[in-house]
This record gives sequence, structure tokens and C-alpha cells, in this order.
Amino acid sequence: MGKAGEVQRWRGLGDLPSGWGRCVVTIGVFDGVHRGHQVLINRTVEVAAERGLPAVVLTFDPHPSEVIRPGSHPAQLTTLRRKAELVEGLGADVFAVLPFTLELSRLSPHEFVHEVLVDRLHAAAVIVGENFTFGNKAAGDVELLRTLGKRFGFTAQGAELQGRSVAESEITFSSTYVRSCIDAGDVQAAAEALGRPHRLEGIVVKGDGRGHDLGYPTANLSTPRFAAVPADGVYSCWFTRSADPSRRLPAAVSVGTNPTFSGRERTVEAFVLDIDEDFYGQHVALDFVAKLRDQVKFNSSEELVTQIDDDVVRTRKALELGD
Repeated sequence: MGKAGEVQRWRGLGDLPSGWGRCVVTIGVFDGVHRGHQVLINRTVEVAAERGLPAVVLTFDPHPSEVIRPGSHPAQLTTLRRKAELVEGLGADVFAVLPFTLELSRLSPHEFVHEVLVDRLHAAAVIVGENFTFGNKAAGDVELLRTLGKRFGFTAQGAELQGRSVAESEITFSSTYVRSCIDAGDVQAAAEALGRPHRLEGIVVKGDGRGHDLGYPTANLSTPRFAAVPADGVYSCWFTRSADPSRRLPAAVSVGTNPTFSGRERTVEAFVLDIDEDFYGQHVALDFVAKLRDQVKFNSSEELVTQIDDDVVRTRKALELGD
């Protein structure tokens, strides 16, 4: 149990294999799979190994807030596929996605535990964050989970939340905190909480060709609907293609509306260094390493090109590529 690379992926609990026995479960949305989530999943894998049972990461799709309060879907830090990859890398045996519906949201804490954790998953242990809530109107907490565990024959642990001290105050690593960092363009603070750079994925689509005319052709990303896109600005990034994920390419990335050319639509454009290739139609990812500057309106194309020249130099420095 718990060997990376052997994860099972379930969509709904109808995917449980026949003869499914007991397991150790952690529950959450796990958007971002940040350092706090990693502690929970690592602990789940450890307990599962101690007991000789599979480690199950139970998550939800779509985001519960979108079902309970339509229109309130938060910015998404990780696609479902990326989340599964990250969970797999932590050594879980099962990545189980429970479709979140109004019917599910209306289950009482007792019903959720009985129907999902006991009847279907046969949980022997459940590990959650100390602020975990569950059931209709978030009526259940860790203490209730422990009480129900005693009744139904499983143990429950509430793990301490991870964070860091900043100016005599404690910041807890959470998906909300990471989103706020990305929204402010502070991709380095986001990376600290995530334990890796924030990743933005998308399909390369046709742009207006202006970058090519300036001598800096860009790959223009069409991103998922709820994707967490950093604040307007220019960033140093690593660019990878799904078809060749092990090959990282350096890129200077512009996020914004192209104010020099009176643009209105917000775009994500990546100038990939040292390679002349058309990425049109490919699924790609950008890992944001550092913000180089804010978006600026220049008086001429020549001024813009001079600035892009500098952006490329600074991208190499930020990515520690040398000259």
C-alpha cells in the first residue's frame, strides 16, 4: 500500500472494486494540494501503511460552494487531473471523486458518515484537518466525527493546520490564502504555501499575431473557466506541454489586456525562450516562478520591445539560466 504510481482513480463510489475491504480515508476539496493538504495526505498514507490498508483521498467535484451557492465558485488552483497527479505523487492508493450534488449537501453528518464512510468505503480510520466540517449546513465537526467513529468502528484524527509566522502573526496555509496571493500577483508567496510554483493550464489558441510582428511570438492560452489567473503583470515561468511534461522551457508571460494596443480582453500570453515552434492546439502548463513587473502602457511599439528585451533578461535571471 501507499506506493506512488499505483493510484486508482474512482468517479463516484460506484467505482469501488468488488470485495472492497477496509481503508484509511482523508476528506476534503484539496484545491491546490498545498502544504497543509500534503500533511493530511502524508499522515493518511502513514496510518494506512501501519495498518496494512489502502489510503483513500476522497474529494468532491464540482466545488461544493458552486452547488450550495451557484455563482460563488472560487478560483480553481488545480484541475481535477492535476489534483490526481499530485495526490498520486504523495503515495495515496485511491483518488476518489465524489460528485457533489444538492442531495449530497443535504445529508446530515450522521447520514454522510453512515452512507459514505461506513457503508461504502468501510473506513477504519478517518484523518481530516482540525477545522473540518461536514454534513448539511456544515453541522458536523471533528468532535462529532470522533463520536460517530466510536459508534461505527473507526478512529478519527483532526490534524493541526500548517502555516508560518509573519511579523508576529500566524498565517495558515489554506486554499483561500493561496488564491489571495495569486490574485495579488504574489506568486512566490503562493509557491511557498503550495510547496511548488502555482500552475496554470490551458489550450494554446490563435492570437492577434502582434507578438510575432514585434519579434516575440507568443503562445496564447485559453484557460479553464474558473482557473486562478495571477494579477495583471509580466512573470517568469516554466512552460511545459502535456505531450512532453518532462521538458521544461523558460518563458516570459504577460497577463493582462495589452494596454499599449488598447486591448480590452484579458489574455495570458507566453513567449517561450530559445525555441521557434508553433504550439497551437496543444495543452500546456505554466508554472509561475516570479513576478517581474506590472502591466504598463507604452507610448510606442519600440518602447514595448525594449521592455520585452529586459523582461527576457530578467526571466533568465529569475529562472537561474545565466546569460
